[in-house]
Amino acid sequence: MKPLVTLVLAVWLLLPGAAGAAGMKLTSRDLASAEFRPPFLYMGLGCTGGNFSPSLAWSDAPAATRSFAITLYDPDAPTGSGWWHWVVYDIPAGVRGLATGAGAPSGLLLPRGAHQARNDYGAPGFGGPCPPAGDKPHRYVFTLYALDVPTLGLTANASAALIGLNLHAHAIAAASLVIYHGRP
Repeated sequence: MKPLVTLVLAVWLLLPGAAGAAGMKLTSRDLASAEFRPPFLYMGLGCTGGNFSPSLAWSDAPAATRSFAITLYDPDAPTGSGWWHWVVYDIPAGVRGLATGAGAPSGLLLPRGAHQARNDYGAPGFGGPCPPAGDKPHRYVFTLYALDVPTLGLTANASAALIGLNLHAHAIAAASLVIYHGRP
């Protein structure tokens, strides 16, 4: 049985992007306390945040990375399909982070060539957390994807679901950061 395990491990390590993929890291100095503070919460629907996207930084991407994408998704939203708070794609391979506020609808703080999709609030860019009052704390999952293509080649009005389909088709590695948030 050990030779089979060794063979499977050897084949996996030879797959494009597999070596080093487990080591990719995603962090945020703005979320170091593992909680969303008011500047990063949504402004509206009973929430009183500043709706600024937090800073994000990443390291140890596979050498084969040709671009990155980042999503922020709430799988606990009471919609039956979760809630997309942010989708950024076509981030150039040489970029290693996004500044606080990069998710502004204007996209002016995004790296050249990067694009933002419309979030589930119906606006382009970042839409901060705003779970229903009294609901249990929700999981907010930031996911960084290392992709094998320089661009997804999608139109500006592509949906988060279509972008997600393309992300999964081209991902060679991923790293996530999960932050919990609820409101009384």
